[in-house]
Amino acid sequence: MAELTRAEIDAANARGREIASTLPHAASARYDRRSRRIIVELTNGSLFAFPAELGQGLAGASADQLSEIELSGGGFGLHWPKLDADLTVPGLLAGVFGTARWMAAQAGRASSPAKAAAARRNGTKGGRPRKAVA
Repeated sequence: MAELTRAEIDAANARGREIASTLPHAASARYDRRSRRIIVELTNGSLFAFPAELGQGLAGASADQLSEIELSGGGFGLHWPKLDADLTVPGLLAGVFGTARWMAAQAGRASSPAKAAAARRNGTKGGRPRKAVA
């Protein structure tokens, strides 16, 4: 692997400073026991909150585990050391509460009594009905 030049390092640091000064990132983060939400205060003064159960690695965790939150990556990441869980602040703001694989698995879990009943009915008929061909 090639060595980085001083100019490349300086340019990367300059880009990092520009990103940090223009993009909102976490100034602080805390767990609210009453609402069971993670509350993130952003550098632009905004607050963002989400239910702890939505975050990958956070579901089912105790209040003690959720209460210890560290800012990482200059405020662009959140880390729960007691859970070894990490989420990105830009991802959270975009509605991404875990890895792509984990999010895809969560999407298929939504169920209701009507959905379960329809799946059982379709199962007795041999599965999902075929699409009509025009």
